[in-house]
Amino acid sequence: MAGLGGAIHEIHSLENLAERGTFLCRIHPLSKVLVTIWYLVLVMSFGNDDISGLMGMALYPAVLMITGDISLKAALKRMRPLLLMVCLIGAANPFLDRRACFEIGRVTVTAGMLSMVSLLLKNGFAVFASYILIAATTMEQICYALRKLHVPQVAVTVLLLIYRYLVLMLKEAERITQAYGLRSPGEKGIRKSAWGSLAGQMLLRSVDRAHMVYESMLLRGFRGEFFPGGEFVPVWQSVCYVLAWGGVLLLFRVVPVFRMVGSLLMM
Repeated sequence: MAGLGGAIHEIHSLENLAERGTFLCRIHPLSKVLVTIWYLVLVMSFGNDDISGLMGMALYPAVLMITGDISLKAALKRMRPLLLMVCLIGAANPFLDRRACFEIGRVTVTAGMLSMVSLLLKNGFAVFASYILIAATTMEQICYALRKLHVPQVAVTVLLLIYRYLVLMLKEAERITQAYGLRSPGEKGIRKSAWGSLAGQMLLRSVDRAHMVYESMLLRGFRGEFFPGGEFVPVWQSVCYVLAWGGVLLLFRVVPVFRMVGSLLMM
C-alpha cells in the first residue's frame, strides 16, 4: 500500500513541478520539446571512444536544473530504477570487448571500458533531459507540442490517456489492497489464491472509471486536439531559447571543449 501511495504521490509531485511559475516552466512547450529532441540526437551521435566530447553535453541538464529549480536529489531518487537498468546494461561491455586502447599508470583501459562509460553517459544524459522536460512541462503541453510537430493525433491521444488512466489504475489498486488489508488483518501481503480475483476486480473498476473520465472529457469539449494553457513568456524569448541552446549544443558537439580546456590547463 505504501508503494502504491508513493507512486501516486510522485506522479502528482511531477505535475506540481510543471505547474510552477519559473522561467523554464513558462517557456513555450514546443521550444522545450524541440531542444530536448535536438539534445538527444546530438548525445547519441557521439562515438563510443569520445568520452571527453560527451562530457561537455552535461552542461545542458546542469544549467536547466539550476535555472529551473529542479532538485538533483529528488531527480536521482525518481530515476533510480532507470539509472540502475542502464548500469546493468553496460556492465557486460568490459568483458565482451577486451581490446587494449591505452594505459593510465598500471591500468590498461580497454575498448569495452570506454564503450561502457559512453553508454552510461549517453543514457544518463538522455534520462535527465527527459526528466527535466517532464518536470517543466505538463503532459497536456507536451501533447500540444507533439501535435504541432505533426505527430499522429491517435498516438498523442493514446499517450495522454495512458498517462491519465495510469493514476486511476494505481488508485484502484490502492483501494483494493486497503480493503483486503482491513478484511485480513495480520497477513503480510496478499494470498496467491486471491491474486486472480483481485486483479480482475481492479481491471473492471479501472475500466469503469476510465470510461467515466473519457465521457467527462467529451462533455467538456475534448475532440482530440490540445491547447497549451497557462501563461508563457513572449514568443521571441522562446525562439531565442531554441536558437541559443541549439547553437551551444552544436558547438559542444563539433568542438572538443573539454579537451581544449584540459590542454590549456596543462600548459
